[in-house]
Amino acid sequence: MITKLLHTRMRVNNLDETIRFYRDVLGLEVTERHRSPRGSELAFLRVPNSDEEIELCSFPASGAVQVPEDLVHLAFEVDNLDRTIAQLKAKGIPLTDGPTTSSSGGRFCFIDAPDKYEIELIERPRSNRA
Repeated sequence: MITKLLHTRMRVNNLDETIRFYRDVLGLEVTERHRSPRGSELAFLRVPNSDEEIELCSFPASGAVQVPEDLVHLAFEVDNLDRTIAQLKAKGIPLTDGPTTSSSGGRFCFIDAPDKYEIELIERPRSNRA
């Protein structure tokens, strides 16, 4: 029945600030930006090496976005966690947890995106990389 996951939608308070975070901090590419027929401001972001996109939606008429802790997070693979952490620190982005080594030998850490959406950054063990 389902053939592919196309995108994940996240409502945000400040579309421009959130786009800057995903573009400038994480390196995602904005592929489309427009207003929906009902008045939402939408932006689609391409994730490197993935067919799935992230859809950001700003719709102030729905009220402020308040993301409960541990409700949802996005996980991204990185080549080198230490280098990624250094780049984040240089951009003023603090870690909220980690780095941690998993039982499989992978490593991960967490940061917060605008509106407190949690981002997990994962370095897979060398033996598990394609």
